[in-house]
Amino acid sequence: MPELRSSTRQARLRFRKLDDQQAEPAVKPVPPAPQRAGKCDHIPAARGRKGAPWRRVVPAPRRARKGAEVVDLDANLGSEHLPKAVAIHAVVCESKDPALNKVAQGVGNKGMRMDGESAEKLVGAEDDSTIAPIPERVHVGNSPVYITDRKLGKGGFGQVYVGRRVSGGTARTGPHAYEVALKFEHRSSKGCNFVPPYEWQVYQTLNGCYGVPAVHYKGRQGDYYILVMDILGPSLWDVWNSLGQAMSPHMAACIAVEAISILEKFHSKGFVHGDVKPENFLLGLPGSPEEKKLFLIDLGLASKWRDSSGQHVDYDQRPDIFRGTIRYASAHAHLGRTGSRRDDLESLAYTLIFLIKGRLPWQGYQGDTKSFLVCKKKMATSPDMLCSFCPPPFKQFLESVTNMKFDEEPNYAKLISLFESLIESPASRPYEAAVSLQCC
Repeated sequence: MPELRSSTRQARLRFRKLDDQQAEPAVKPVPPAPQRAGKCDHIPAARGRKGAPWRRVVPAPRRARKGAEVVDLDANLGSEHLPKAVAIHAVVCESKDPALNKVAQGVGNKGMRMDGESAEKLVGAEDDSTIAPIPERVHVGNSPVYITDRKLGKGGFGQVYVGRRVSGGTARTGPHAYEVALKFEHRSSKGCNFVPPYEWQVYQTLNGCYGVPAVHYKGRQGDYYILVMDILGPSLWDVWNSLGQAMSPHMAACIAVEAISILEKFHSKGFVHGDVKPENFLLGLPGSPEEKKLFLIDLGLASKWRDSSGQHVDYDQRPDIFRGTIRYASAHAHLGRTGSRRDDLESLAYTLIFLIKGRLPWQGYQGDTKSFLVCKKKMATSPDMLCSFCPPPFKQFLESVTNMKFDEEPNYAKLISLFESLIESPASRPYEAAVSLQCC
């Protein structure tokens, strides 16, 4: 198999000398030409000062709506964006990388289809105002009756609420818990399309897998497909916020060890997650035996890296399709390449660096070419620059995962060992224990 990572690695080396600054506008603004005298100069203004010269009023451009499912570069753009042909050509002419140029052509010709939910995604979650209200009571399959309580959050493929058991139930977690998480997905949503969500198949395959929350009941009620799951605690994003948007390298190392272990088990089932980020790693329920265990949630973008015969899936590239979260996605995901195990690990590397530094160099881009510009910046940012002020293990981890081949099997034990020096008690550090984050 050819070296599929070569174009990405060459681009990173080519742009290594670039500094860590935001991209400048592709074309410098041209000052307006002086107004020529015309036949209409004697006409007073319709409103304002009497005798003021007449000027043609140009309507203010409309801002692009958030949550558009397909980005159409032929649509009217704001004044801060260039027309499609100019913007794409101006940026592409700076790069000779064929893979990067291919992505730009995909953006210009077909638009980018985004899946999932995040502030860094071009496609938002479903519009709640256009669908049926959430049921006040839930009873699916053999489940007890739950009363729908407060909303916990929203993802690209559904909404999650607290469910309180009407009667019985004394446990904190498990099928007999008095509080559970209810995940609602409307049957007409993009994740369902009037059939049970694809995420159900993933949970069914992974149920009981280390680091994946347990699903106790599932079924359809009215217009909604509903999952009844263990309720969990705060996400790593919440923890990061509570710590003043900065996490110690020691804590990030503990998270790295546990997250790599979870991904190893996840991958062993034949799936890649496809959307690794701080919001999708949750701690267990506070006060429960699993309060310091890490869980990986939101499996709507998971895909198989091996087929039914056990062979690795074939490599493919579709620059017009992007799946994941722009901020944390691998460079391969931006280029439309088939997802594999290396992509989850690269996203984890960006997640860990973000938790320590509080910001990634490609944050702040806006507009319809955002995904392309972020991809270009990722490929131009060297590991030295990205991991500045981070302990050496984080740079070593980033270099290891970004140089993996498409079908390469990660050496998870070696990746975990990179962080041993940052954990105070390596001998007592559990790899797969329910209290794995106690070292933090």
